[in-house]
Amino acid sequence: MAAAATKNAPKLGTLFIAAQLVDWGFFLFAIVGVEKMRIEPGITAMNPLDLYHMPFTHSLVGTLAWAFAFMILLLLLKRQFVTAGIAALVVASHWLIDLLVHRPDLTIAGGEARYGFGLWNNPAAAIALELGMTLAAFLWYIARTKGPIMPPWILLAFLLMLQSINWFGPQPTEANFMLYGMALLSFGLAAWIASWVGTTRRHMDDRGLAGGGPRR
Repeated sequence: MAAAATKNAPKLGTLFIAAQLVDWGFFLFAIVGVEKMRIEPGITAMNPLDLYHMPFTHSLVGTLAWAFAFMILLLLLKRQFVTAGIAALVVASHWLIDLLVHRPDLTIAGGEARYGFGLWNNPAAAIALELGMTLAAFLWYIARTKGPIMPPWILLAFLLMLQSINWFGPQPTEANFMLYGMALLSFGLAAWIASWVGTTRRHMDDRGLAGGGPRR
């Protein structure tokens, strides 16, 4: 939704990176052993991921630090406060969305107290939430931008495919490099497709023809 909020919003690919930035960080940290997870079948109804040590990415303070760092990076690159501020808000929103679905494994600053409302233990509610957010964002983006319609549909199909695999596909049996690498690959492909979509469409308030290439 953020990509269509204003013509000064970051491009769609940048926002996809922002939305998953702390997950990028987590899986990269997991590869080198800084943050940790393990597979515990039955720990939630929807997945077996025990995310037991992630203070640098999925604590509230950690997430806000990533948001601030991303904002500073975009300010240096784009020199546009609205662009950088929107991206930072998208990064920060990740913790709040995770709070809804995670079991209590999120912290404020890496302490012992852990939080999470646990919608992953209610598959119908979790799937409805994720589908609703995805479709609402898609429809808002289509309504507020102009350009070829096929690229956004391709992106939506890819995202729904990833979600379906996550919901209904085989569950991982081991937390290892292959699992972390596949997660990073899926994030990268989604951001790459979103970046392409962003070059084909413009905000309704932006003058000029769609498809003229990236502006930022």
